[in-house]
Amino acid sequence: MLTYKLSAMKLRFQYIIPLLLTPFLLCNTLNAQEQPGLRERADQLYTAYKYAQAVPIYLKLADSKKPQLKDLEKLANSYAMMNDYEAAENWYARVIQYSESKAENLMHYGQVLQSNTKYGKAKEIFMRYAQQSGDSKRVANWIAGCDSSLVWMANPTGHKITNASLINTAVSEFGAFPIGNKIFYTAEQDSITSKKLSGRTGKPYLRIFTANPDASQSLSLPLLNQEAYNTGDYHVGPIISNKAGDMRFITRTYGGKNGEVDKENKIKYITHNLELIIYTSANGGRVATPFPYNNVKEYSVGHAALSVDEKTLYFVSDMPGGSGGTDLWYCELQVDGKWGTPQNAGSIINSPGNEMFPGIDKDGALYYSTNGLPGMGGLDIFSAKGSKANWSKPINLRYPLNSGGDDFALINIETTADNATGYLSSNRSGGKGSDDIYSFSNMRKKLILVLKGNVINKRTEKPLTDAIVSLYTNGRQIVGKQNSNKDGAFLFELAPNTDYTVLAQKETFYSDSAQIVSTSLKNQDTIKVTLALEPLLEIGKSILIKNIHYDFDKDNIRKDAARILDELVRVMRDNPTLEIELGSHTDSRGPDAYNLDLSTRRARSVVNYLVSRGIERSRMKAKGYGETQLVNRCSNGVQCSPAEHQANRRTEFKITKY
Repeated sequence: MLTYKLSAMKLRFQYIIPLLLTPFLLCNTLNAQEQPGLRERADQLYTAYKYAQAVPIYLKLADSKKPQLKDLEKLANSYAMMNDYEAAENWYARVIQYSESKAENLMHYGQVLQSNTKYGKAKEIFMRYAQQSGDSKRVANWIAGCDSSLVWMANPTGHKITNASLINTAVSEFGAFPIGNKIFYTAEQDSITSKKLSGRTGKPYLRIFTANPDASQSLSLPLLNQEAYNTGDYHVGPIISNKAGDMRFITRTYGGKNGEVDKENKIKYITHNLELIIYTSANGGRVATPFPYNNVKEYSVGHAALSVDEKTLYFVSDMPGGSGGTDLWYCELQVDGKWGTPQNAGSIINSPGNEMFPGIDKDGALYYSTNGLPGMGGLDIFSAKGSKANWSKPINLRYPLNSGGDDFALINIETTADNATGYLSSNRSGGKGSDDIYSFSNMRKKLILVLKGNVINKRTEKPLTDAIVSLYTNGRQIVGKQNSNKDGAFLFELAPNTDYTVLAQKETFYSDSAQIVSTSLKNQDTIKVTLALEPLLEIGKSILIKNIHYDFDKDNIRKDAARILDELVRVMRDNPTLEIELGSHTDSRGPDAYNLDLSTRRARSVVNYLVSRGIERSRMKAKGYGETQLVNRCSNGVQCSPAEHQANRRTEFKITKY
C-alpha cells in the first residue's frame, strides 16, 4: 500500500468519516471562534482531508525565510494525495535535505519518483531508505520493480492505451464492466448536481453509471444508473454480474453506525468497512441479499469476480487468515444454491501487500492488481492461470498496461487472432482526473513507424550517453522511456496518425524537445531527430527558455508557459547547488520606463511560479531588461508583425552559481 494515499474504495479498502465533526461543521465552528493562525488553519484543513484548500496556505509557510520541516512534509503529502506527483516530487526533494527528516520521507519520495516513472532515481532513494530504516525486505521488492520497469518502458508491449475522454472527468471513474450492451462503471457524481457529499472527502458519493461502447470500445453518453442500489449515504461500486445479467454483485460501504473509532488531531473518526451485496432479479425488480460472510465490524469484503462456470465467487477481503493487507478469497457454490465457507486463494497470488480488483476472462485467466509484487509503482496488474487456491506464478502485464501510478480493474472484452481489446482503470499521468477509465487494444499486425534520434551536447556537438529520453502523446501521457546509448542514440516505435513530443533530459544539462507528427508516415517510414542539450556549468551563460511568451501588456504566467517552466523547475530541483538570474524582456511598444517595469514584474512572476513548485526563492533573482536587448529589428518606430514583436517578449535564465 502506498502509505501516503488514502482512497475509500481502492487503496484503503475502508471508508472513514468524522464522527463528531464533519468538514462542513468544522468550517462553521472555526468561523464562530477566533481566527486561527496560518499553520493552524492549514493543519485543520489537512486533518479534514481538504488538501486542495490546505496547499495554498502551506505554500505561504514554505516561502518564509525559515520554513519548518513539518509544513513541507504536509505540503508534499498533500500534493501526493491530490495525484499531483510532479509537485509532490519537488517538495519531497526539499524535505529530504533536512538533517532531521525521517526515513519515512525517503520512502514517500521514492514512491512519488516511481509514479513519475523515474525509476533510476527511485532506486537510489529506496536504497537510502533501506540504510536508514533497515526495511530491506520491502526495499528489495521495490528495487526489483524499478529494474524491471526500466526494461519494460524501453520495450513496451504492443498495446495502445486510449483515455475514455467522453466519460472521464476531473473526479474518479473506474471499474468498467459489460452488462448487456452497455458498460457499467463507478464514478463520483458531479458535485454540482449531487447534494450528498462524503463526510471524509467533501466529494460526492461514488455511484454506478452506464455508458455506450462503440465498435472500437470508445465510451460515450454516460448516465447515472437509475436503480435502487444507487442511493444512500455511502459509496456504491464497483459492480459485476453473471452472464445472464440477472444477478449483480455490488461493493458498497456499510451504511450503519457500527465501525472502528479512531482519534486524530482532536477529531474522532469512524471507519466504515466494505460489504458485498448480491442483487437478484425477481418479480420485475431486484432483491438485495447481503453476502453471508460480510462482517463490517471486523473487516471488509468486496470487489467480486465470477469464474467462467459461475460456480466460484472470488472477492477481496482483509479478514483474518490472509497473507497481509487485503487478499483474494473464494467461495464455492453449494448444491443448495448458497455460497460455501470462504477459502484463501493461496500464497502464489497473495502477498504481504494488497491484492485487489480480481477479474476472470472467458478463458478462465485471472487478472488482478497488487502492490505486493515487483511492479512499476502503486498497484500493478498481474495475470495468472488456474483456479481456487491453485495458480501459476503471476505475470506482470508490463508497460503500457501498467504505469508508475495505480493500474487496476482490467477486463478483456474481446480476444481474436488479430486483436485484443478491453478496459482498465488508472490514475497515471496524463489523465483527466483522479482515476480514469482507459480502453486498450493490442493489434497483432501493426504498422511499424520509427522515431530514430540522437542526443548531443549543444556546445561540443558530441554524443551524450545515458540521457533520459521520454516519448509523450496527448500532452503529458508518456508512451515510452529509455536512455540514450553510448553513441547518444535512441529509437521508438510510433503509432500512425498521432502527435508526439520527444524530450531528452540529463543532469547538469538543460533539456531539449521536439514535436513529432506521424500523420503522413507510411509503413516502415522513419523520422530522424537530434536533441541538443545545453550545458549548465558555464557561469554567466544565458539560456533562452523556448516558447515561453507573454500576452501583450501582461505579466501573468500563461498555462502554456507554466508547462514549459516546469522543465526549469526540474533542472533547479535536480541541481540543488544551481543559482540563476531570471531575465525578462519586452517588445518596443509602449514607453521605455513602463516596459522596464513590466519586464521586472514578468521576471518576478516566473520566480513566484518556481517558488510555488518547490524551489527556494534564495536561489533565484528576478531581473527586468525591458526593451534594451531586442532579438530583432523591431525597435521604437519600426513597423513589425505581431509575430516579430512576440519574439521579443521572452524569458531567459543566466547561471550565477553552480
